[in-house]
Amino acid sequence: MSRIRTAVIGTGFMGRVHLEALRRVENVDVVEIAATSADKGRIAAEGFNVLNSTGDWQDVIRDPSIDAVHITTPNAEHFPMAKAAFEAGKHVLCEKPLAMGVAEAQELVALQAAKGLRGAVNHNLRYYPMVQQMRRMREAGDFGDILVVHGTYSQDWMLYETDWNWRVEPAIGGASRVMADIGSHFFDMAEHVTGLRVSEVCSDLAVFWPTRKQPKSGGESFSGKLGVAGEAVDTPIVTEDFGMTMFRMGKARGAMTASQVSAGRKNGLVLEIYGTKGGAAWRQETPEELWLGHRDSPNQVLMKDPSLLDAQARGFADFPGGHAEGYPDTHKQLFRRFYAAIADASLTPDYPQMADGLRQMRILEAELASAQSRSWVNVT
Repeated sequence: MSRIRTAVIGTGFMGRVHLEALRRVENVDVVEIAATSADKGRIAAEGFNVLNSTGDWQDVIRDPSIDAVHITTPNAEHFPMAKAAFEAGKHVLCEKPLAMGVAEAQELVALQAAKGLRGAVNHNLRYYPMVQQMRRMREAGDFGDILVVHGTYSQDWMLYETDWNWRVEPAIGGASRVMADIGSHFFDMAEHVTGLRVSEVCSDLAVFWPTRKQPKSGGESFSGKLGVAGEAVDTPIVTEDFGMTMFRMGKARGAMTASQVSAGRKNGLVLEIYGTKGGAAWRQETPEELWLGHRDSPNQVLMKDPSLLDAQARGFADFPGGHAEGYPDTHKQLFRRFYAAIADASLTPDYPQMADGLRQMRILEAELASAQSRSWVNVT
């Protein structure tokens, strides 16, 4: 298989996640890292043994030898960077949310199609083996007609007034924080697993800290619990700390919550589905287990073991039973399929596409409108 040359834009938490996962994709060479400064780029490049680095992301776009780019920057930069990359003839893998609004996401979907390029959104959480097992069991009819879908995505890293991150700033993160950042993962997984689409939502959003302590020295994602030294500024907050949404998926009904202020929950994504024949539940904090519920026989807990999984789910598990596969592995699985589709133009994409990113922007737009109007809103 021919080598594919790629670059990563962004060196924060997600930038490092992408760089580590890319080293595990066999036919890909990371040839450049772009950061917010030349020094940051150089340090990251030295750490990941990447030859080139830059403090200007446009250098990546201008380089005709680079085939694809990964965009791992704050949300406001996703659209201009992805647009520039597509216009330069490069394939794009972008962090979620895809853009700051529906109009920007629509433009990216149309541009990708016009250029005939591959485009992916990093909804990596689909790629846990037991999530894929749940999906394949639903496709096989094991759960019957889906009646109920519900769950949560609960974290605690923004619990305190002193917790700060760029995501709280609408100009950088967008009009929504919790629903855009983690609620979108829930809905992407719910639609992916059930095969159903959210048609209407009724949402309520809450800001528990209308003022937060913003450190003058800045701060990085997930570092707040370690404490922030130095002077802070009281800063008004308008993005939500918590959200809940009731939703309809055709005949099925559902409810979900998303929170960044739930003490003790580090990354508590839970998806439960219940049908006319049975149910299933999966928790990201115990990802090797899939609970299976039955009406007239004992319930089960299926442990991840490739030899016991559905044949179509087996390819998402690289290690034998008893050898845990977790968060870093989900990126590897997504990236592997993205680059396989670049190498072979005849392949049907088996990863979240730009249209899936647009889909989540539409659901988010409806949630924001619902919370504002305090009513049910259709997802267009």
